[in-house]
Amino acid sequence: MLANKTALITGSTSGIGLGIAKALARQGANIVLNGFGDIEGPKSEIASLGVEVAYHGADMSKASEIEDMMRFAASRFGRTDILVNNAGIQHVARVEDFPVDRWEAIIAINLSSAFHTTRLALPAMREANWGRIINVASVHGLVASAEKSAYVAAKHGIVGLTKVTALETAPTGVTCNAICPGWVLTPLVQKQVDAKAAALGLSNEDAKKVLLGEKEPSMQFTTPEELGELAVFFCSPAANNVRGVAWNMDGGWVAQ
Repeated sequence: MLANKTALITGSTSGIGLGIAKALARQGANIVLNGFGDIEGPKSEIASLGVEVAYHGADMSKASEIEDMMRFAASRFGRTDILVNNAGIQHVARVEDFPVDRWEAIIAINLSSAFHTTRLALPAMREANWGRIINVASVHGLVASAEKSAYVAAKHGIVGLTKVTALETAPTGVTCNAICPGWVLTPLVQKQVDAKAAALGLSNEDAKKVLLGEKEPSMQFTTPEELGELAVFFCSPAANNVRGVAWNMDGGWVAQ
């Protein structure tokens, strides 16, 4: 379905980003990975799916590095057809105790980076009259949780950016939508599970149940694979007129 298309996924060396990258690669898209940590493992995983894969290590808090990454993708593959803004970090603290540098880093990486990649990807998408921008927001783009002020503010901002981008591209073959996962057992969430286990003296499995029980009626984590298949749907002809949605995959979290 996506042969000869190129997908750039930020924050894609693990977790949700890698899950989406693999799902798009299975449909034939060439992949540009971005992120930290193990690089060779994800690259070989994607290459084994029979597509071309490249990597750029842009720090998503720096506009100049994002610009370099977008130039790199264009020079390697012609243009970015599918842009998935997934990079994100988290910090938990009450508003009055929230470190200013953490606030600024979360806004930069979780929100401003998506603005920069989008503004740079749109001209070529408009010229081709085809493009898909998928912003990985969060259930926290729709509802709030205490002690996550920067993350919730950034994710609400991503949903707003998604809607504006969708309106501005509405008469074209370019679409923009957001995915809003509930709990996904990524390294980021595993840290919260570990903290809960330590604080409450629980086993890791019991801590997971407590975490899910607080918010997610299904009592199960959403998987990167499920989110990847939703991204594939957004890229399909069936989603040609799906524009500006914030699609929550959250086990009933927001339905409560």
